Formats: sequence, structure tokens, C-alpha cells
Amino acid sequence: MRLEPKPLGDCGISVSPLSLGTVKLGRNTAVKYPSTFSLPSDEEVISLLEMAREFGINLIDTAPAYGTSEERLGRLLPGLRKDWVICTKAGETFVDGQSIYDFSRSAIESSVRQSLHNLRTDYLDVVLIHSDGRDLEILNETDAMQTLQKLKDEGLVRLIGISTKTVEGGFSALDVSDVLMVTLNLKDQTQLPLIRAAEERGCGILVKKAMASGHGDATANLKFSLSTPGVGSVVLGTINPDHLKQNVETALAL
Repeated sequence: MRLEPKPLGDCGISVSPLSLGTVKLGRNTAVKYPSTFSLPSDEEVISLLEMAREFGINLIDTAPAYGTSEERLGRLLPGLRKDWVICTKAGETFVDGQSIYDFSRSAIESSVRQSLHNLRTDYLDVVLIHSDGRDLEILNETDAMQTLQKLKDEGLVRLIGISTKTVEGGFSALDVSDVLMVTLNLKDQTQLPLIRAAEERGCGILVKKAMASGHGDATANLKFSLSTPGVGSVVLGTINPDHLKQNVETALAL
């Protein structure tokens, strides 16, 4: 039982149709899940990552805002670096129980360099701006994307983009992004026009909140996102091995 990778837009990277979101590896406060959870032990993290690899999952999604997620992945990710596509973000940190946003040039560059250190790597496959909802303001009134482009030019980052909160922001970001991360589930289909436009442009699409953060029919939501044309990979955040296996089975059944 193994997922087959497919191209992420025209970006030159192939990714598994399911990818592993890792917020639950490093943070369990101020998160929008229907039930509480404890952070897994190192042994549980290693087992989960090994299982993901065996299922053909090669994309790992993390962020500085996910608590200790980056550091744990840097220590515990199995296999060779080249076997994984690592996606992280910049612009949001989580300090003393609350999110802090900074999209300045210095903050974005510092964030990326810290992520490189945390993840124990000399390059990042994907870095996305972690939007706070002010997509257009971030794109038009800060140096966030220009800074990512500079880091891409330096070879520290392979692909850049933004994790959007608005349709307008997504469309505006198409001109400066290799990859967009958008919300898509049965309840929220507002990003479908953007996904179609991105597919035409060769821009890769990663889907977040495919299961509506645990609200609604998980299998139906997952099938919907996976079967939407233009979607490169659906990011699912789970620390439950049984749920991971079920999600892979759902993907393979399509």
C-alpha cells in the first residue's frame, strides 16, 4: 500500500497526494481542533514518520508557529534528506501562547535561516508566507515575497509562495508564487476558482484544512479535496497511526 508521487504544478518537484502536517508534533495550545491532545513522545514521532515514509508520503509540512515541530523534525526525520520534501513557513511565530506576526525583510530572512538550523538542512524545498489574513497588504505593502525570492536566488529555498486566507490574496500571489496553500473542504469551496487558475499557470497547490479541522465527515471531505483537479497534495495533520492508515486507504481507493 503505497502512494505514487505526482508533479506539484510545473515546479519540478513531485509530491505524494497526501502529506503530513506536523502542528501536533510541537504545539497543543490555541489550536482549532475539537478535542485536546498530548504531544507525542520521540518514539511515537519516529514511528509515525516511518509509517508515513512506508506509505509513500514524502511531503512534510511544518512552521515556526508549530511550537517545537521544526526542531523535532530536524532530530527525528528518518532516512535521507533528499527523500523528503520539506515545506515550512515564515511570518508567524508562537510565543507565550499567542501568535506574533512580522512580515518585514529582516524577520522573514531570520525566520528562514532559523528554520534551516532547526531542520538541520542547508536548503528548504518550499517556504510559504504564513498569512494572518491580510493577504493583499502582505503582498503589496511588505517585502515578504521579495525577501523569499532573494533567498530562493541564493539557493536556500527551492520554491516560494503564501499560505493564503483570501481568494483575492491568492490571485494576487499567482504572479510571484511557485506554490500556494489554500483551504478546501466541502463546507469551504471558495478557493476553487483560484485552484483552477493556478493549474492553468502551473502553480502548485497544497490544500490545508481539508477535513475542516476535524469538523464534519472526514472521509467525504478528504475525497473531495483529493479529487479536485489542480490539487498537488492534501496536508493532513495527525499523530494517530490508525487515522494515517485510513487516510492513505481513502486516497488509494480513488
